[in-house]
Amino acid sequence: MSETRNVVIIGSGCSGHTAALYTARANLKPLVIEGHEPGGQLSLTTMVENFPGFPEGIMGPQLVENMRKQAERFGAEYRMAHLTSADLSQRPFVLHIGHNVVHAQTLIIASGASARWLGLPHEQQLIGHGVSSCATCDGFFFTGKEIVVVGGGDSAMEEALFLTRFATKVTIIHRRDTFRASKIMLERAQKNDKIQFLTDTIVEDVHDAGKQEVTSLKLRNVKTGEVSDFPTSALFLGIGHVPNAKMFEGQLDMDADGYLKTHNYVFTRVHGVYACGDVQDRRYRQAITAAGTGCMAAIEAEKFLEAHAK
Repeated sequence: MSETRNVVIIGSGCSGHTAALYTARANLKPLVIEGHEPGGQLSLTTMVENFPGFPEGIMGPQLVENMRKQAERFGAEYRMAHLTSADLSQRPFVLHIGHNVVHAQTLIIASGASARWLGLPHEQQLIGHGVSSCATCDGFFFTGKEIVVVGGGDSAMEEALFLTRFATKVTIIHRRDTFRASKIMLERAQKNDKIQFLTDTIVEDVHDAGKQEVTSLKLRNVKTGEVSDFPTSALFLGIGHVPNAKMFEGQLDMDADGYLKTHNYVFTRVHGVYACGDVQDRRYRQAITAAGTGCMAAIEAEKFLEAHAK
């Protein structure tokens, strides 16, 4: 089965939904491929308090569902499927989606980035209930608490430093006694009175899934083998994200970590292909910035189609 579409959007997080809304209102009848994480990272969060327009806050899954309904109202079509491969060497672009082939006049890549998790037995059950990969999103909820950040790179130091605005104490747990973090970031963390370090230590589990809140961590010293229980109110992962862009390797420019490189905000090196949201944003990674770039990508796709109309 083969079909041709004006706009195909890969991903259904904030950037994908926003791109769908704008292209649908332009009567371009976009096709949105939901991908392996429908709703993106917001679907894994609980309360969102920093998205404009919701003074009392809104649950993350509800926010992305509202975005989807808004886009569908104007004619966006959503399909629960995965992009398995893409050929961007010709236009229309050839996309293999499940067992079908879709030809796209324009392509908006909004496939996001997936947080790296530790793979703990009860980790997934507590995401949004004290386990988080985003200090900016969730730090406020732990005002006056003692919390933990896991990691040894710049991401971990940045998370820990930010969290000192709210927490009474932040403990950075790292599996080694040396750090990958840049010298300046490490020194900033070491000089902060609210931050302490626990090295040569790994987290083996997080409790208490039964209470639906983080109460403690099971730790193990990698040198002595000693196992201990570490009381804490939250576990923040500072071990980075993995951009969902592997299917475009060799066709689009990427940085060393696999994020898509864009110029003028959302343009890739291939005319008619745009990237938005966390798949190309390693700096901000916020719902509102993802939505903003989704809007930009949609407007550029509309302009491209107008310019190339037969």
